[in-house]
Amino acid sequence: MTNYTKDPQAIAALSQEEFYVTQNSGTERPGTGKLLHNKEPGIYVDIVSGEPLFASSDKYESGCGWPSFTKPIEPAHVQELEDRTLGMIRTEVRSTHGDSHLGHVFPDGPMDRGGLRYCINSASLRFVHRNDMEAEGYGDYINQVEDIA
Repeated sequence: MTNYTKDPQAIAALSQEEFYVTQNSGTERPGTGKLLHNKEPGIYVDIVSGEPLFASSDKYESGCGWPSFTKPIEPAHVQELEDRTLGMIRTEVRSTHGDSHLGHVFPDGPMDRGGLRYCINSASLRFVHRNDMEAEGYGDYINQVEDIA
């Protein structure tokens, strides 16, 4: 079992935007994230800890301006916390071991896929292509990623 932790070296290597989002609970501007339009097969991991968070097979186009997913690939790696900032009540999503701010979850996702929309900042994620998953230690999750066409 891999031990995921909040890695100080990974934090030191973050860009200004990645640091703002993951460490200061910031939000990238809608429509600007590097992974928003990614359609490659693979998984999305916490940029700080490497813990697996979402699978490409659960990613969908919601039109909200951020990558959207119907569910976490490993629910134990995602914490949902009450967020009362900005004068509203929302559910914040954070990585369990890296304690990175990821985004928010809303109950307006596809009903046929559970009804949730995990609205996630690209700046908090690193994409691992299906072809690289085994070599990077994510082989246990390959069965949760769609086949390469």
